Amino acid sequence: MTGKKIETEEQFTKLLTNEFFLLFKHSLTCPVSGAAFDEYQSFISEKNDLETAFLAVQEARPLSNYVAETFGIKHASPQAILFKNGQPIWNDSHWRITKDSLQAALEQ
Repeated sequence: MTGKKIETEEQFTKLLTNEFFLLFKHSLTCPVSGAAFDEYQSFISEKNDLETAFLAVQEARPLSNYVAETFGIKHASPQAILFKNGQPIWNDSHWRITKDSLQAALEQ
C-alpha cells in the first residue's frame, strides 16, 4: 500500500469524511522528503484500515496551499497531517516524520 495520490480539493474533501485520514505532503526534489516518504510508506503498509493519501507539492500546489490556509497549518514539505472527523489533530514535518511518530500520533 502506498496511499492514494491526490491533486484536487474535491479528492481531499472526500477523504475528510473518514473518521481518521492521514495526509502526506511530499516534495519530489527534496532528499529529506524522500526519506520521510519512505517512513510514511513503511507505516501505511501495516495500516490497511487507515485512509491515507499524499500530494506532490510541485504538482498540486493549489491543494497544498488550500490545506494550509483552511486549517491554519503552516506549510512544510515533507509534512504529515492526521485528521479525525474532518479536523487536524496532529501534524509534523521533516525528520520528525517517522514510522514511530506516525504510530504515536494515531494512538493519541
